[in-house]
Amino acid sequence: MANVENSSNGFSKSTNQFTAGIIVIGDEILKGQTMDTNSAFLTKKLFHLGVKVKKISVVPDELNAISDEITAFSSKFNFVITSGGIGPTHDDLTFEGIAKAFDEKLYPHPEIINVCKKFFGTDDLKNPKLKIAYVPESAKLLFGYDKISQKDLQFPLVVIKNVYVFPGVPHLMEKSFQALEDHFRNPDGKSFNSTIYLDENEYSITHIINEANQKFGSNVALGSYPKFHNNYYKVCLTLESPSKDDLDNCMTFFLKKLQHCLVTDYDRDPILNASDKVYNICQRIVSHKFDAEFCEKLSNSLKILEKCFNSYKLDEICVGFNGGKDCTALLHLVYAVIIKTRGDVSELNCLYIRRGQPFPEVEHFIKKTVKKYNIKLHTVTGRIKDALISFKSVKPNFKAVIMGTRLTDPHSSHLQDFSPTDEGWPEYMRVHPILHWTYGELWSFIRNLSLPYCSLYDVGYSSLGSMENTHPNPSLQRTDSKGNISYNKAYTLTDFTFERSGRN
Repeated sequence: MANVENSSNGFSKSTNQFTAGIIVIGDEILKGQTMDTNSAFLTKKLFHLGVKVKKISVVPDELNAISDEITAFSSKFNFVITSGGIGPTHDDLTFEGIAKAFDEKLYPHPEIINVCKKFFGTDDLKNPKLKIAYVPESAKLLFGYDKISQKDLQFPLVVIKNVYVFPGVPHLMEKSFQALEDHFRNPDGKSFNSTIYLDENEYSITHIINEANQKFGSNVALGSYPKFHNNYYKVCLTLESPSKDDLDNCMTFFLKKLQHCLVTDYDRDPILNASDKVYNICQRIVSHKFDAEFCEKLSNSLKILEKCFNSYKLDEICVGFNGGKDCTALLHLVYAVIIKTRGDVSELNCLYIRRGQPFPEVEHFIKKTVKKYNIKLHTVTGRIKDALISFKSVKPNFKAVIMGTRLTDPHSSHLQDFSPTDEGWPEYMRVHPILHWTYGELWSFIRNLSLPYCSLYDVGYSSLGSMENTHPNPSLQRTDSKGNISYNKAYTLTDFTFERSGRN
């Protein structure tokens, strides 16, 4: 199984190589009070601009620490990018540190004073807000252009020699960098890159990686990155070279040596263009992965969802989501339809009814999924009927619940695509887009679209309830020659009638 990704962005190993060092400034980073996302953003952006980040450093809000790092970085790299430490307080010392590194004095820059007057309504240098106007004597200003708003940024980027001073607040830093990214672009910075995903642990293929490095290492940069919590691969190999021929030769070597564990058609970002990917299945654009019967079922599922969204407002609908395989596929379907019909999922609501003692793995997966899809999650604890009564009392605006129920689920054989709740229950319209899907079709959809799913499905669980009533499926059990017991993954189950084996 092979999955290879290619691109031609990055840096050149020629004499025209551009390098950068990133200095993140702030006690809050070193104390673990704030997570540094700026260096990850900058590294990725610079790589695609043809700039090689050689070092990232985090320093405290101390004058000497900042000055020493600026001195070291500015002599080694084309670009030194700082993040944080600019502001009105006593511990904002970035400009002072840079001035000390270059043996310069601070002075109030007239253009920054004018900008501050527009922002803060004052040009009084005694006002603490004007501290940011004091910059090293050799400072130059860059005013960026925001391509989204099509307007010039109001606040400039301060540049001292080869040091570029960015704010520490992530959204401000990102906006500023994107508006000025052409200043960092390397016109000669082209390289060729490929990624290989492997369903094998790193230790078992280390000798092959080492052999490749001996053969191609002088012209191809190799990276090996183990992944311990991915449903599809265990190791990611990256290849990078200024020569396409060298890259191709190295790729050919790996494809031959690692054929037994290559992962095919892995999509590392299934949410990106999710709508096109899902609707293309119905149009048989990717029909080799799905049979005609399932394509027809999927088409009907999408029509059910489209009808639901035409019948109810988005704030009247919630999606049942408990971290299981059915609602994992369901949520992706709902997401695809909303993107196609509305373009924005920020108002999508999900309902999680927590029953009994939940698996930590399930709770973790739910949390990750909510963040990944950018949805609102409402959690209610208790038996289903009681939970719905409680939910109705605090959120009376919801009229429809989209559910991942299938006909083979208990007490579900009588259900229709649209089924009102039974008498005596809170009044909702239950919507069942995947009612007619089989167990195998469900897993085919999930796996072929590379959708992340709860890790319990990879260790023998095929149906998830709570910890007190759910166990690995005996039908997935296997025993090796030494008598050790383990379990196959849920998607390998062939007799679908045993789907709920392991549930009390």
